[in-house]
Amino acid sequence: MLTVETIGRIRREHFLKGKTIKEIARDLKVSRNTVRRVLRSGETSFEYERGVQPRPKLGRWTVELDELLASNAAKAAREQLTLIRIFEDLRGRGYDGGYDAVRRYARRWAKERGQTTAAAYVPLSFAPGEAFQFDWSHEVVLLNGVTVIVKVAHVRLCHSRMLFVRAYPRETQEMVFDAHDRAFALFKGACGRGIYDNMKTAVETVFVGKDRLYNRRFLQMCSHYLVEPVACTPASGWEKGQVENQVGVVRQRFFTPRLRFKSYDELNAWLTDRCIAYAKAHRHPELTDQTIWEVFEAERPKLVPYAGRFDGFHAVPASVSKTLPGALRQQQVLRGRQCGWTSGRGSGVCRSHRNPAGGADRRRALPLIRPWRDDLRPLALRAGARTQARSPA
Repeated sequence: MLTVETIGRIRREHFLKGKTIKEIARDLKVSRNTVRRVLRSGETSFEYERGVQPRPKLGRWTVELDELLASNAAKAAREQLTLIRIFEDLRGRGYDGGYDAVRRYARRWAKERGQTTAAAYVPLSFAPGEAFQFDWSHEVVLLNGVTVIVKVAHVRLCHSRMLFVRAYPRETQEMVFDAHDRAFALFKGACGRGIYDNMKTAVETVFVGKDRLYNRRFLQMCSHYLVEPVACTPASGWEKGQVENQVGVVRQRFFTPRLRFKSYDELNAWLTDRCIAYAKAHRHPELTDQTIWEVFEAERPKLVPYAGRFDGFHAVPASVSKTLPGALRQQQVLRGRQCGWTSGRGSGVCRSHRNPAGGADRRRALPLIRPWRDDLRPLALRAGARTQARSPA
């Protein structure tokens, strides 16, 4: 078979050096007909394509192999069998040929099927105030001289492409609530629909299709802002492609080179200013005669009015006993929660929340959950009990 290098050398020997066909054939040890075909055709490469592919062993098994390939292609990506498994299944039915014949046939079958059933993606279009998209990303910054991986919340209005970015130490549900509140406060309103991926802070169970079992407190937040949550299909990033693209843009334009700040407050204030500056300086991708900020200003009247901050506190009923302060203290220290409890004759309520800024003020919270009278402590922990026990009788 002629290689591209041999064809190029034949052409150079003839057109540049003026050698005859006989001389080229003798020097390169190829036939004269080959040299003549290269020079007369003007082609720079030749490919051999067999008109009819003989299948002495696979020929009578092609119908069953087509059924196996078609049924396998109809399955979900996780459940699809490899070609080795399909080959073993065919061998179990009586096929005594080799694997290479099955592999070549399956490759050609997939190529022909791909040409006839190519996937088509229609660009999504959104009306003003119709929807926003939410996502997280992980970025590296220097906070107070320490390299930290921060979790960045991204909110994007689908019509105007207005963006909002805010950094947090974690991706807890309280921080999801805080990101929504600050974004809607900046936008001065919310959209009728929110598009999310299947994050654990929002979705508890994924069913077939678009059916989801959402988290109860997440639904309360959506109800507060009058937002209808919509979860994307798993492994279908194009359903919220705008915010996926925003993650890359923000990483390149905002977080490169590595940012240096003293605190999260300074970092987030700078990010908010950068979002507004970016919107005012860049053109809208569809309405090219306007900037993103101008389209956003026109979209604002269509937004759902801002309903104020959502109360993310979570009340937990508990029975008042001598062990309750210790349990609250352990929960506060291990989970970083601010806890307070009120006493009564028979029951009490512990009202706790996590601080979105990261961590609780333990020095302030611990005194609230300590017994305030010595006679309420267990006998072994009362002042002087240990001394009395050690003193001689």
